[in-house]
Amino acid sequence: MSLYNFKKIMVVPPAKDFIDIMLSKTQRKTPTVVHKGYKISRIRAFYTRKVKYTQQNFHDRLSQIIQDFPKLDDVHPFYADLMNVLYDKDHYKLALGQLNTARHLIDNVAKDYVRLLKYGDSLYRCKQLKKAALGRMATIMKRQASNLTYLEQVRQHLSRLPTIDPYNRTIIICGFPNVGKSSFINKITRADVEVQPYAFTTKSLYVGHTDYKYLRWQVIDTPGILDHPLEERNVIEMQAITALAHLRACVLYFMDISEQCGHSLEEQVKLFEGIKPLFTNKPLIVAVNKIDILTLDELNEDRRQIITKLQEDKNIPVMFMSTVNEEGVMEVKIEACERLLSFRVDQKMRTKKVDNILNRLHLATPAARDEKTRPPCIPEAALKRLQNNAEKTKRKLEKEIEMEMGDDYTLDLKKNYTTIPEEERYDVIPEFWEGHNIADYIDPDIFDKLEELERAEGIREESGLYNPPDMSMDDTLKEIREMAKQIRDRRFLLRDERRLQSRKNKPIIPRNKQPKVRDRSVTKLRETMENLGVDMSGTENANFTKSVVDIRRGLVEVGKPSIGKRILLDKESSAVVRSTGQALKRALPRDHQGVKNVAMKKKLHIMAKRDIAKKVTRNGLKGEADRFIGTKMPKHLFAGKRGSGKTDRR
Repeated sequence: MSLYNFKKIMVVPPAKDFIDIMLSKTQRKTPTVVHKGYKISRIRAFYTRKVKYTQQNFHDRLSQIIQDFPKLDDVHPFYADLMNVLYDKDHYKLALGQLNTARHLIDNVAKDYVRLLKYGDSLYRCKQLKKAALGRMATIMKRQASNLTYLEQVRQHLSRLPTIDPYNRTIIICGFPNVGKSSFINKITRADVEVQPYAFTTKSLYVGHTDYKYLRWQVIDTPGILDHPLEERNVIEMQAITALAHLRACVLYFMDISEQCGHSLEEQVKLFEGIKPLFTNKPLIVAVNKIDILTLDELNEDRRQIITKLQEDKNIPVMFMSTVNEEGVMEVKIEACERLLSFRVDQKMRTKKVDNILNRLHLATPAARDEKTRPPCIPEAALKRLQNNAEKTKRKLEKEIEMEMGDDYTLDLKKNYTTIPEEERYDVIPEFWEGHNIADYIDPDIFDKLEELERAEGIREESGLYNPPDMSMDDTLKEIREMAKQIRDRRFLLRDERRLQSRKNKPIIPRNKQPKVRDRSVTKLRETMENLGVDMSGTENANFTKSVVDIRRGLVEVGKPSIGKRILLDKESSAVVRSTGQALKRALPRDHQGVKNVAMKKKLHIMAKRDIAKKVTRNGLKGEADRFIGTKMPKHLFAGKRGSGKTDRR
């Protein structure tokens, strides 16, 4: 039997999208240009190719859908019955069968129209035949709209189902609603099942995973089962019945001893006896929950007799627990795992594989020749070797020493350095070079000797041993030495500057961020010109300033070296030619040109604003220059082929 990964089933599109996808693919992947001047054989081949390509696309996509969905005859009976409960087996098979029929119909339509296209005698007739073929294929798919919608809903629900491996070690939790099943699975696994103080909080199967004896176990939390006939049970209850019937697992039947679930102990035992036939050939444990509220000793005699009667059956253990204070929770889990392990071993021992293994084994028992006894003979050399091996004490592993010593154990790896003498084994720095321990060559008094040397050196410096006698230097020698020092410093500066310039990854400061080094002022200009020998007398009162423009008042101040003028200009001109002092005439803005009447100008301005606002609000355009054209036709009818390097549609 195959195991399905329901999350990998391909998405089933609706009928309209299905048709659009197929026709768009045909338009994009097949040639799009045909002329009436072509030979009739070429025209027939052109349209035949389109019909065949569309049919193949439909065939492949429908085959993918049919193959992806699980076949109820191939999957595990657990999944087959679960799908029958959730989706109705007949409806599911009918939907897949209808898609299979549609696939055959599309194949037949394509076959018929390809046969007719062979006898097309004109471009128009071939085109009409192609149009009719694609139209009939689309009509067939439109009729499958309900089936496609149903299968998409089934796919979405299947992908949300928990991944349950029917062949794995499984523990199933069942019982009346609100008896503590979800609380138990939350305690022993990493699942996060909703827990509420009302019935039917769990509406579907939940799966958690736990570990025991280095094995992975899956724990299934089933919805509550109510005590009424099988045919009257709803979908939620049938899911629990399906899980119980088909999974090879250990079953934990939960009972509420406090009766807070709304059902008496008699009803819970009656349900247990009613569904007990489902538990045949499965290990079963009865878990009595909520003993933190009411214990067995606190029950009256009649109710205690019910629990005692359950305990009489030695094959079904009755265990007491509480999920609130976790009393007995781990004991129930361990008991369930142990019973399931032994059950699985027994099941495997009954299979034919065990017989095959036993058939390969043969134990030889030699028959006696005569009455003489012949004991087994072991050679003396072998006995000596065995004796020597027994005398040799086996070296203990560090793990064994750790197990013996417990918390007193400390890891000591240096004890195994047998090549090093024992007195050198624990040296602080056991550095070895060419077989010699370097620590042996370190003088312990080296720091005292170093201090003595430094003291003697200080005495020599104080006595002036290293200072040369003063030499009388004349002015020429001093000047030479000063010049040599400057040259030396300049050489170092040049070297550093060359290093900086030769760096490849030196930072570059943008021009607008560079500091303004040059400071242009009249005083600086005058000093520079005087240094060059130019006579600058008579320019002390010169005033080189920029024009000051006030457009609102129409006033411009122009400063000149000898003349200071105030020139009144119109508002429309805001610049002055320095040489003549005359105002510049500038062109008017576009909205001021053409219409001389001021009132008409205002009216036109208001009309333009209204038109732009209408475009922006009503048509959703960005502005008056927006030329956006929305998509008015589907892609497979609108978009055409494009050549390499071209952007125009054919």
